[in-house]
Amino acid sequence: MLEAVRSVADYHTLDEAEVLIGYMDGAAGLTGARNMTRSYWHGWRNGAVDAGFVDPDEAQLELEIDFATLAEL
Repeated sequence: MLEAVRSVADYHTLDEAEVLIGYMDGAAGLTGARNMTRSYWHGWRNGAVDAGFVDPDEAQLELEIDFATLAEL
């Protein structure tokens, strides 16, 4: 199982292109790639959540709080 992204610092280690491709697949309701990278999986999971296919998990809520804290600075 891939490790979930929980912080902004961790997010910045991901490949942006793979996150975007994963997000688009997740938002379209497509099944995630078999050999997905952590970057793709993160994007796919967020796309699926934003589209209403799945509920957010604890890691996504932690990441959201971390991004909100950053925005307040």
